[in-house]
Amino acid sequence: MNSLNAAPVPASIDALVQALQSVGYFADRRLATAVFLALKLQRPLLLEGEPGVGKTALAKALSEVLSRSLIRLQCYDGLEQREALYEWNYAAQLLHMRAAEGQGGADMAQVEREVYQDRYLIRRPLLQALQAPAPGAVLLIDEVDRADEPFEAFLLEYLGEYQVSIPEIGTVRATATPVTILTSNRTRDLHDAVKRRCLYHWLDYPERERELAIVRAQVPGASEALAVQVAEFVGRLRSQPFANAFQRAPGIAESVEWAKALVALDTLVVDPEVVSDTAGILFKQREDVAALTRDMAVQLLQPADADA
Repeated sequence: MNSLNAAPVPASIDALVQALQSVGYFADRRLATAVFLALKLQRPLLLEGEPGVGKTALAKALSEVLSRSLIRLQCYDGLEQREALYEWNYAAQLLHMRAAEGQGGADMAQVEREVYQDRYLIRRPLLQALQAPAPGAVLLIDEVDRADEPFEAFLLEYLGEYQVSIPEIGTVRATATPVTILTSNRTRDLHDAVKRRCLYHWLDYPERERELAIVRAQVPGASEALAVQVAEFVGRLRSQPFANAFQRAPGIAESVEWAKALVALDTLVVDPEVVSDTAGILFKQREDVAALTRDMAVQLLQPADADA
């Protein structure tokens, strides 16, 4: 995306809700408020919640709404600082040093300073975000809970001051403040120092009407009746006491994918047989697929007034 043509920050929470909806993301008012404040206060936003509730998708939607480039740092166990911030092009540095030595009489102190020039610097996501031209990028630090605690400590300078320290260069401050979104599936608790530097929002599964709106928008080929059946069935799967039968309830992504599959199968009415045949789209664990028995499907497919 061309940052020179970046869109302004929406002027109100309602305007932000509408802007997100225009790119297919349906945020409730609490989430929109958290995002709006993060934009206005220029603070990182930490989103926690179950997998599949739309945390990563929000960062992507924001990059579209604001017409800013999206830079993604995918976290994992063992992630090192050099993979997140920068590293030097060692091969090019070595070639430069050998060339200088071949010329004879080279000032090696000067050569050493030369190899730490900007042209030998390989920028990773954090440094890319800090040096993105105005009005800045959207930086997604995805699944930060998968990284280890030392990496959290490393992030503190960036999160608190939008700057990083590079020993060979010095302090690099943001050219333009990046919109920073951190996501966590809460596989472990994050340190309080990280949380204090961020605004916080717990992103839950959507209520029926919002999920229905998402299915309508993402699966335009689904009939109204089918979209309603998908939203109601998945909503009941996540509710008590059914949720206790599964290791992980289906997320929004699974709802959308299931609706697409039902359209591909020319399904008009969701019945227990269809549920059984397509359970592998709703669930990604063998035990969860097995837990969705025919009797449970029958119960889940009962009309709403039959539950009373």
